Amino acid sequence: MIVVGLMSGTSADGIDAALLRLEGVPPRLDWELIAHINLPHSARLRTEIFACFRPESSSGERICRLNFALGEAFAEAVVAVTARAGLKLTEVDLIGSHGQTLWHIPPGREDLASTLQVGEAALIAERTGIPVVNNFRARDMAAGGQGAPLVPFVDWLLLSHPTQTRAAQNIGGIGNVTYLPPQAQQSDSGPDAVFAFDTGPGNMLIDDAARRATDGTLTCDQDGLLAARGQIDPLLLETLLRNPYFSLKPPKTTGREQFGSQLGETIWQDATARGLPAPDILATLTAFTAESIARAYRNFLPVFPDQVILSGGGAYNPTLKAMLSERLLPARLLASDEIGIPADAKEALAFAVLAYQTWHQRPANLPAATGASRPVILGSITF
Repeated sequence: MIVVGLMSGTSADGIDAALLRLEGVPPRLDWELIAHINLPHSARLRTEIFACFRPESSSGERICRLNFALGEAFAEAVVAVTARAGLKLTEVDLIGSHGQTLWHIPPGREDLASTLQVGEAALIAERTGIPVVNNFRARDMAAGGQGAPLVPFVDWLLLSHPTQTRAAQNIGGIGNVTYLPPQAQQSDSGPDAVFAFDTGPGNMLIDDAARRATDGTLTCDQDGLLAARGQIDPLLLETLLRNPYFSLKPPKTTGREQFGSQLGETIWQDATARGLPAPDILATLTAFTAESIARAYRNFLPVFPDQVILSGGGAYNPTLKAMLSERLLPARLLASDEIGIPADAKEALAFAVLAYQTWHQRPANLPAATGASRPVILGSITF
């Protein structure tokens, strides 16, 4: 099958689209990444997404309109990546769309665990003429899981090493890790030996501080240049690391509701009241992401990894990478690009694979990663 995967992450900076050729049945999956693109959100659409993130500015009407506006944007991304691949829409068999998460309530946080991703699948299907798989997270949550992370199934397929213990670390808005023992240790249990969880903040708080530091001129700390000019403030860093999320045992997930702009505003106000300059705040938040990842490995992974495979937007932040590399010694830090998977395409690629599994009525969640009671077939199909 030719499948397009679509992802708009917690940073909400744009849509990643990946077009793959897929054949076979896992674990013997033959795959080829034919094309991938990033389609930045327009300023107007991004403003609406962030308005709908915040309870004080969101409304039923705004979310309703955003659902369709994002459906149009996702459809445009499918058209664009198909053209980049030199194919016609009629040659694409399937689309897997993660959608845009607006809110996520994992089990144990509230009375009823729930999740909401928007980006209307019916509109994507209508604009492209291609069946769409979406709403991946809900079925795992219905089976008692966290609804995330879902990428570990694909990490197991594509990143397991014959002899090395690996950690697949994605740094999008939120950081998440997949623990991958050597293939020799997976022979009996297969993906059951794999587990994953959200490590905590990724780029989200860094992006928030970059916007505040530049009065909205920047939406992220491009190349980590702002943080590189600052000094880490030990008091602020230690305060941030006391967040109760870090003491929770996996499986666990988090998101914008815990490490989003509301926390970013509190951090910024408290830090500036203490006289910290903007570069020091950025440096400390960057260290916060790196340190939270390193502590998660040491506290929760069965074996410290030999290699860490880095993907997501954080893979392109040299300051963050340097801090992470230092804290993860003696593990070797590699960008996923070095093993054939572009760092900014990995999650879109993953949802193409997950959609392929759904189309063939095969489960693709890993209960060891999500906490679900059993493997389930993910998502809904719109023809």
